[in-house]
Amino acid sequence: MEIDRAALAAFLRRRRELLQPEDVGLPRGPRRRTVGLRREEVAELCHMSTDYYARLERERGPQPSESMIASMAQGLHLSLDERDHLFRLAGHAPPVRGTGAVGEHISPGLLRVLDRLDDTPAEVVTELGETLRQTPLGVALTGDTTGFAGPARSIGYRWFTDPGTRALYEPADHAFLSRMFVSGLREVATLRGPGSRASHYAELLLARSDEFRDLWDRHEVGIRPHHVKRFVHPEVGALELNCQTLLDPDQSHRLVVYTAVPGSESHERLRLLAVIGPRALR
Repeated sequence: MEIDRAALAAFLRRRRELLQPEDVGLPRGPRRRTVGLRREEVAELCHMSTDYYARLERERGPQPSESMIASMAQGLHLSLDERDHLFRLAGHAPPVRGTGAVGEHISPGLLRVLDRLDDTPAEVVTELGETLRQTPLGVALTGDTTGFAGPARSIGYRWFTDPGTRALYEPADHAFLSRMFVSGLREVATLRGPGSRASHYAELLLARSDEFRDLWDRHEVGIRPHHVKRFVHPEVGALELNCQTLLDPDQSHRLVVYTAVPGSESHERLRLLAVIGPRALR
């Protein structure tokens, strides 16, 4: 496939013009005259330079890589069909769909909800606990968990291979969380079948962790998270946070939102965490 520069440029311009600042969690401002978003705003959302993005809209520059196209599709809040169209315009085959594999493209609706939660810890995760996106306060709570690579992207995998992962959680809950992660991985591995990423993670953990192996042999399923999660944050101390989850069934993504009871000690500590801001917890 060859890149269609004219059609790609027209599509990018049109999608940028259709997006409003409030659609992506940005303030409109009293003097805005641009139709839709500015190029620099879209470039930031897509994690690229303004110059690079501007050249694409002007039918110039190198052919974008597949990873760059995926980033643009996410930044422009495209649907899956629009994402696939963008891939083809850029001269790439779109990611395979309908094979039981779970993609990483977050739906526009889920993104719109997340973009409005700047004052709340929240994250979008896959069915394997791989963080796709976090709010700033979500980063302040758990650290930036989007930067892991390979199996370590999954919190369930890190739970059994990286002792530092457990430090953020109340020690009394560790045994339950271990059972929950194993139960969840077994369910996903069964759902997705042999050869899936979930099955691969299970094989790796069976070889690396005695604790995982013992729990796996129990064949437990259906262990669900508690509605209240207890954190031990290195900056603000103990936090008891209610956990609400919104499911996107098409992509098996979950938007997880953490809130504290108003007036509680955890609520005050969460407000303090908002002032402190993200710290390097990894």
